[in-house]
Amino acid sequence: MIRQRILPLLHVLGLVIVVFGLSMLLPLAVSEWTHDAARDAYDVAVLVTLGVGLLFWLMARPYRRELKMRDGYLLVVLIWTLLPALATLPLMFYLDTSFTDAYFETMSGMTTTGATVYSGLDNLPPSINLWRHLLNWLGGIGIIVLAVAVLPLLGVGGRSMFKAETPGPMKDSKLTPRIAHTAKALWLVYAGITLACIVSLHLAGMSWFDAVCHSFAAMALGGFSTHDASIGFFNSVPIEVVLSVFQVIAAGNFATYFLMIRGRSLRTWLADVEMMNMLGLLSLSILGVTAFLWWQGTYPDFLTSLRYVSFNLITIATDCGFASTDFGQWPIFAPMWMLFLSSILACSGSTGGGVKMIRTLILAKQASREMVRLLHPNALVPVKIGNAVIENKVVFSVLAFVFLYFMTVAMLTFVLLITGLDFVTAFSAIIACINNAGPGLGQVGPASNYGVLTDFQTWVCTAAMLLGRLEVLALLIVLTPTFWRK
Repeated sequence: MIRQRILPLLHVLGLVIVVFGLSMLLPLAVSEWTHDAARDAYDVAVLVTLGVGLLFWLMARPYRRELKMRDGYLLVVLIWTLLPALATLPLMFYLDTSFTDAYFETMSGMTTTGATVYSGLDNLPPSINLWRHLLNWLGGIGIIVLAVAVLPLLGVGGRSMFKAETPGPMKDSKLTPRIAHTAKALWLVYAGITLACIVSLHLAGMSWFDAVCHSFAAMALGGFSTHDASIGFFNSVPIEVVLSVFQVIAAGNFATYFLMIRGRSLRTWLADVEMMNMLGLLSLSILGVTAFLWWQGTYPDFLTSLRYVSFNLITIATDCGFASTDFGQWPIFAPMWMLFLSSILACSGSTGGGVKMIRTLILAKQASREMVRLLHPNALVPVKIGNAVIENKVVFSVLAFVFLYFMTVAMLTFVLLITGLDFVTAFSAIIACINNAGPGLGQVGPASNYGVLTDFQTWVCTAAMLLGRLEVLALLIVLTPTFWRK
């Protein structure tokens, strides 16, 4: 049964791996051009990756068939677990690092978490830093295509959830007639905005190489940097402003941007209820935390407080994970609020993680409906987001997702506590990893990294990143006995 379920998937999986192997040619070319020390690592990595992909493709040719819904779940899980394993090859060959650390790094890159176990980033060969950031960028577009073109076919949400998550005319029509065209359209939008970010960062003062790497990380909300001090290395207000703007853009729905560009109108963007709520909550949070830190005397004046709060709050709330200062030293309310925002702020169809703003709005509307029903038991009160009525089955799926999300956070936090970590480190590490937000607090704060964890603790955080990126259900359903029955 397992062979009949898996072998037909290897045809698609093999092709994905081949394409992934070809992506290694970019850092290989950079390595050859700059004559850095990692040239030999890519030669072997490319050959191994292409070999595995071709082997899977050849093995599966006799078993090809049309894929079903269950196949989609399993294929997504296989892709997001196997590709990071192959991505470790350049790191392991050059850095002579353990598989545990290398897999954490590549999983962090592909899930756009941005957490790292490595120090000395400033001294890494350019090709290694580029590979880390390319993983961010590829993971980012992979997430968008997964959320908009694949997950809607699989369940939570289903096609109905997809309609609930999207604004205006998209509720009753697709981006394009075919999923392949949808994916292509999203790629073009994503690549175009990335190019704009690269040029903007260079004009703001970054070198072309740093601009490319940090643009890849910003658009994917991945948070990797070429420097141990992250964005604090540059100490530049223009760079922080550019990154803040593009991080907010990346936290929005890319499908909305496609419709806005195709229609050449801002009306689609303004009609996006999810985006407007995200911007409103983000603005109020920046002003509130800025005033709080100024009041606490953390910074000498309001403008200085505004500078550091706006950038660091945006980067954590949008699940990117850059840092321009050690916000772990702020009064505990501020970083905890930032981690809370990382759970709910990003929009659906974005590169961000967490529960997403649309689910937060649905839960809030459902809570309001239940209070009305307590007063008026016979009243018919629909859940509405904007002008769209949300079906009850979508509301129930959101309730199930949020329950599993918070139970996963609680259970994984307890697992880390058993290993001896303090509560702040354990809880913030799981929140940061499952939201794909990067740095936590305590021992894994912005002034440190996840290299302080033991191998077991590292694997727990790796699992949290994968669960968060696949939105819990897509992974858990594959682990149930029911999934493997006929």
